[in-house]
Amino acid sequence: MIYYNREGNVMMKTLITGGAGFIGSHLADFLVLKDYSVVAVDNFSLGTTDNINHLTHHKKFKFIKEDLLHLDKLKDIFQKNKFDIVFHLAANSDIAESAGNPGTDLENTFMTTWNTLECCRLFHVKKFVFASTSAVYGEATRTLSEKAGPVSPVSYYGAGKLASEGFICAYSYMNNIQSWIVRFPNVVGDRMTHGVVHDFIKKLKRNPKRLVVLGDGNQKKPYIYVKDLVEAMFFIYQTSKEKLNYYNVGVKDETSVTAIAKIVCDEMRLKNVELKYTGGSTGWRGDVPHYRYDLKKLNSLGWRAKYSSAKAVRLAVRSILAQ
Repeated sequence: MIYYNREGNVMMKTLITGGAGFIGSHLADFLVLKDYSVVAVDNFSLGTTDNINHLTHHKKFKFIKEDLLHLDKLKDIFQKNKFDIVFHLAANSDIAESAGNPGTDLENTFMTTWNTLECCRLFHVKKFVFASTSAVYGEATRTLSEKAGPVSPVSYYGAGKLASEGFICAYSYMNNIQSWIVRFPNVVGDRMTHGVVHDFIKKLKRNPKRLVVLGDGNQKKPYIYVKDLVEAMFFIYQTSKEKLNYYNVGVKDETSVTAIAKIVCDEMRLKNVELKYTGGSTGWRGDVPHYRYDLKKLNSLGWRAKYSSAKAVRLAVRSILAQ
């Protein structure tokens, strides 16, 4: 049976893996507003019911609690729902946490991708959008373009994402699947579960006089607001028509860790906070202290972020504090 939205267009039956997570739940919000029929699958390892409670009674939204590592259960989901498109966001997204356990990214970053691709093959899903990462580039000092190579990830997370990209390329070619690989920068906003903004707020709530900062504070990266990212991902999927589409998504500027600390203190109305640095150029092994995206490809497609990196951080802090 074919379903139509209120504009008379075919309603796309959509799977979001990791759909109760930070970015996945924002994507679900966005797609429901676009009249997509959304099924969100999550095992709640990072996602929460709080992220999707407002959607549970929406007629275009359905949630299924399941682990993507359970391939037979995932096959049942695909068979029953007959998806038109998959947005695959499920992964381990805590690079620091997986540093001591490579199996976390083997299973939760790579095997979740392989299982989802295999279900796309078996059940003839022909559109696949993948949340990749700047971490695939490793410690490259040059401005990062989609043509950069060879890419040499330095974290298990980056390796898991790069291996996933390789299998997406092969599955796309072998099974006539159109794919979009979107390489995220650092993403911030409400519903975050970890990361520097989240961690600084948590630390300062415990001790508003002193903040321990990992590294030397000079780590400097682009931060994108989650709503900008979701809009970009959807724009790329709708606009780029190649068989296999690669895009960096980001903003034109970067923000240092020390600058983030000062923004958090400012938004929390804290004065004279002592910043205590642990030292070294990175926060943890596998952390990439500096990178900059070349955004010519995305900009030429017709998309630019609404918010700068510093503004994205400030908006994220405000939204987290307001929760």
